[in-house]
Amino acid sequence: MSRLLIRGGNRLQGEVTIQGAKNSVLPILAATILTGGSVELRRCPRLRDVEASIRILQALGCKAGWRGDVLEVDTAGMSGCDVPDALMREMRSSVIFLGAILARCGQADLSYPGGCELGPRPIDLHLAGLRDLGAEIREEGGFLHCRADRLRGREVVLRMPSVGATENLMLAACGAEGVTVISNAAREPEVVDLQNFLNACGARVSGAGSSIEGGQDLHGCTYRVMPDRIAAATYLCAAASAGGDIYLRGAEEGHLSTVTAALREAGCGAQEIRRELEASGLDSIVYVGVETLEYLRRGGRVTAGAAAIGAVLQIKPLLKIEGELLDACAKVRGTAGCKKKLLETIRGDAERLSAKWDIDIAVAGSYQDAAALEDWREMAVNAFPEHGGIFADPLSFSVSSHVGPDAFGMAVSRRLARTKDGI
Repeated sequence: MSRLLIRGGNRLQGEVTIQGAKNSVLPILAATILTGGSVELRRCPRLRDVEASIRILQALGCKAGWRGDVLEVDTAGMSGCDVPDALMREMRSSVIFLGAILARCGQADLSYPGGCELGPRPIDLHLAGLRDLGAEIREEGGFLHCRADRLRGREVVLRMPSVGATENLMLAACGAEGVTVISNAAREPEVVDLQNFLNACGARVSGAGSSIEGGQDLHGCTYRVMPDRIAAATYLCAAASAGGDIYLRGAEEGHLSTVTAALREAGCGAQEIRRELEASGLDSIVYVGVETLEYLRRGGRVTAGAAAIGAVLQIKPLLKIEGELLDACAKVRGTAGCKKKLLETIRGDAERLSAKWDIDIAVAGSYQDAAALEDWREMAVNAFPEHGGIFADPLSFSVSSHVGPDAFGMAVSRRLARTKDGI
């Protein structure tokens, strides 16, 4: 039996690149089956479970292999719907292929997935949800014989928010007729990453995977897998315990909020965090559109005459904040036109900033209805599917008091404490 020998007492210093998330790439590899085309996955980790997924794809007649650090998958020639028993038993996550195979082929024969060192992890939620969508599943001698001549979208209620079951149902629902709503769905970042991949391929998935409009023609794409938040958190905690100072290249700050909050409470890196926030603010571009000019008039930012004319003609100013400068960059008729102009404008900014750094994109709004903010976030996700998770938060009170209700904003910024890694 191998062992690890760790000699403690040394301060951790240096830099490490965070790999792509295994728990994200495994369902994405299953999802490639739905595309029937070519997919390039960037920042894909070379791990045992990833290699096992590649072998499953190959056993189904698909092509999959590495080109440098890019994983290329072509599922156009898929010729089978049965996963060999030996491959199913290599890893627990092999069951995630079931929903995708049923959606594409209408049938699947496979054994139960392999065991897990964490203990028994039944797949009853997966099977119950697939049956709700119309699949006929017969369990016999440790094997699953599945048929789905016609999957139909409907509401599926999970008795607990299982990540794996949510992902499996998302894949099956893409091949179902109508809309599927998953109640009590898991909403982890990995689920959102699968949603973003599917949407980049032409699917219509929203609500962190809880709503899927089936029957869309999917296609291949190039996609960058989200960073592994478990690996990043492990490095953070190691540095905190050793009193170190480390640089995590490619990590996603938004995925680590609970960890960083705990570390801040423990007194780790408060000054460094503040300096990074201030630096990031100067490397950010923010756009804000308003529904009414009344609040800008009250604040003396537009004249009464301009506000009156704007109200009559439905003219919406688009405000731009870059660094420490605030300016009106455009005047557009109607809210829909203003949002469209914002998305078109920020596209160029995102391309320019991403040439220098890893970037984040986020939206905000002073909406009274939380659903309106989610709708705005979905517009941004559809406009920037390649950027993975897009965060949404209410506009701060101080900003909202100046722009009024139903204002909307969007920002592109340098990712905290990270530079472009060339991928």
